[in-house]
Amino acid sequence: MTKTVFITIAGRTNAGKSSLLNALVGEKIASVSSKSQTTRTKITGVVNINETQLVFIDTPGLHKAHNKLSEYMLKAVRESSSDIDAVFFMADCTRELGEQEKEMLSSVCSSKVPVVLILNKIDLLRDKTELAAKIARINSMFRFDEIIPVSVLENDGLDIIREKALSLAVEGPHFFPDDSITDQPEKIIAAEIIREKLLELLNDEVPHGVAVVVEQMKERNDKDLLDISAMIYCEKQSHKGIIIGKHGVMLKKAGMMAREELENFFQIKVNLQCWVKVKEDWRNRDTIIRTLGLSDN
Repeated sequence: MTKTVFITIAGRTNAGKSSLLNALVGEKIASVSSKSQTTRTKITGVVNINETQLVFIDTPGLHKAHNKLSEYMLKAVRESSSDIDAVFFMADCTRELGEQEKEMLSSVCSSKVPVVLILNKIDLLRDKTELAAKIARINSMFRFDEIIPVSVLENDGLDIIREKALSLAVEGPHFFPDDSITDQPEKIIAAEIIREKLLELLNDEVPHGVAVVVEQMKERNDKDLLDISAMIYCEKQSHKGIIIGKHGVMLKKAGMMAREELENFFQIKVNLQCWVKVKEDWRNRDTIIRTLGLSDN
């Protein structure tokens, strides 16, 4: 008898949603960065435990929409919370709930699906008694199926999350092959790995105006080598100079870091070629957002 469950992972930006997804899947399929708004689209992670398939949907973080890209990201959050079996809402236990978090919790907790609150970053609490008080305050405001304190960074509490997910599964067919870990095409995964390295190296506003498209990805017939060609889009000519860096140092460093992770993920030597192109104000241009694959429309 096979079972399955679809679970949306929602919450504010930087709560640790993508880190949780990667930890549960056991592979890095979602970009992780200290920068806000790292995840831009819905990312599906698949975990198979015996006859049960757990399908987790990572969503962009809740934030104020400042452009059309932000609007698409928030739309992805709303849509991912419909037609699913449960919501795992992640919050940073070191911060109080924000208005957007409260609004979404009010909405999902009034629905018929189970809502599990995952309080992340308990490793950062100096006084553990603060956690009990916080749980009591939040519990008085919303109806939760369960509240699970965790530290994704230290792999603390993840077994409880898996057990909870397993308990929510119902009899039914598996929607993904049992050997799959995500529905993301390999080109998208490669592009996100490259973008993540740029996020790590760049500062201020530049990362938010960066998108990466893998234009070609092909394994050579004559040798064990994967050729990847990627175009990095930015919004301003000045940003292009920052991304490339003096004498190309920044782009070279990002490429080296990305290549190492790509080789680890695909288990093959990678020849990575990256170029940078300016598309002014692309985050407010519907056509470009669709071209970059950041909209379902």
